[in-house]
Amino acid sequence: NSPMSVECNEDAKQVEVKVKSGARVDSKVYTFDHVFGSDSTQLQVYEGVVAPILAEVLQGYSCTVFAYGQTGTGKTHTMEGLRSDQTYATYAEDPHAGIIPRALHQMFDILEAGENEFSVRVSFLEIYNEELFDLLSSCDDNKKLKIFENNASKGSVVIQGLEEVIVPNKEKVYEIMHKGAEKRRTSETKMNKQSSRSHSIFIVTIHQKENNINGEEVIKTGKLYLVDLAGSENIGRSGAVKDRAREAGSINQSLLTLGRVINKLVEHSSHVPYRESKLTRILQDSLGGKTKTSIIATVSPAFLNLEETLSTLDYAI
Repeated sequence: NSPMSVECNEDAKQVEVKVKSGARVDSKVYTFDHVFGSDSTQLQVYEGVVAPILAEVLQGYSCTVFAYGQTGTGKTHTMEGLRSDQTYATYAEDPHAGIIPRALHQMFDILEAGENEFSVRVSFLEIYNEELFDLLSSCDDNKKLKIFENNASKGSVVIQGLEEVIVPNKEKVYEIMHKGAEKRRTSETKMNKQSSRSHSIFIVTIHQKENNINGEEVIKTGKLYLVDLAGSENIGRSGAVKDRAREAGSINQSLLTLGRVINKLVEHSSHVPYRESKLTRILQDSLGGKTKTSIIATVSPAFLNLEETLSTLDYAI
């Protein structure tokens, strides 16, 4: 008897939001590249969205996957998942793993099956109130990191002091994720008791040594940015006040900038406002040019969250 329903048609790749008002029913239909209903598995989401991108990364490109939506709709669960009690031989067998462990697992399977020398390194950083923090730092001082333009590569930046951790094998991934998750800033809001109040960016860098057609040794580098964005709900709904209201304003501003940057890229605009937020500055070289970017929009079917659900779906189109 709810006045609202969210219906997912996975075959037609459409989401329909219906709202009842007396005898009247208003509806709005959204069409996407993929649609996953409430019965979808972690594996289905991964294979539909991330697995095709991984091939591009291994060819030496930079690609990005965002999880976007209001607090409590499953962004972090989609990205990180849960660690299973048992060990699985392949990424496809684990029912609980999120995108990050699955991507690393599949990456190692592909690289180890090949003949090239390779190395896999990861960084894990947090953007909180437009300040950068290293989630894998061996220090406990929460030192703010600084961004500088990368003179060696136009359109990219260097994050001074950001640690890169060598991943020796796929079994090490959960240990690295757990270390980063413990440092990430959360706080209780009306939307969720453990709401992420920051953006987190998990960066995977793959170096491969191979020989070109002339027999010369070359290094091929690919990057995968896996981004868990902070909750997109408005300040009033989240119950944020004082410092929490300031951080909510910062979150919303960076999300708006991200939306503008993506729209400008789609329009092939001569000016793209990367520099208006730390998030888009960091992701600059993985958003423009020959790259692939996917947004996973997570929504709630509850009538209470109608405004955020429509806002999220509008943002993702």
